[in-house]
Amino acid sequence: MAEPLPPDIQGSLACEDVRMEINGAQTLVGVISAIIAPKLPIRLLKLCIWTRWTSGVGRFLQEARIVTPDEDRAICQNQITFELANLDAHATNVHFFGGVQFDQHGAYHVEIRLDDNLRLRYPLAVIAAPAAG
Repeated sequence: MAEPLPPDIQGSLACEDVRMEINGAQTLVGVISAIIAPKLPIRLLKLCIWTRWTSGVGRFLQEARIVTPDEDRAICQNQITFELANLDAHATNVHFFGGVQFDQHGAYHVEIRLDDNLRLRYPLAVIAAPAAG
């Protein structure tokens, strides 16, 4: 195998589910830009972090985590090892989290790390549901 070359991240999304179709394609269900919380804490039965990498060569360790608004701790984290054989290869990784609990309103952050280096960080807001009436 060639000299290791870290890949580029093409994208990452938080969603409710990722389904593998019979033809190998993935269907992302319920892409999440914010979580509406009628009351706190709120627990999601399933939360997925979808990522795609390309233009690298080697074996890599990807970690996805969700960090509290005060950045004090990660409420969930998971690791996936993947390999890219050549610069034209790509890898699509899905982290599945069950029972993730959000205890406060605010901007949580999804962090994507590659071999312990932060490669992408984006907000996942937990906001109060509007009052009825």
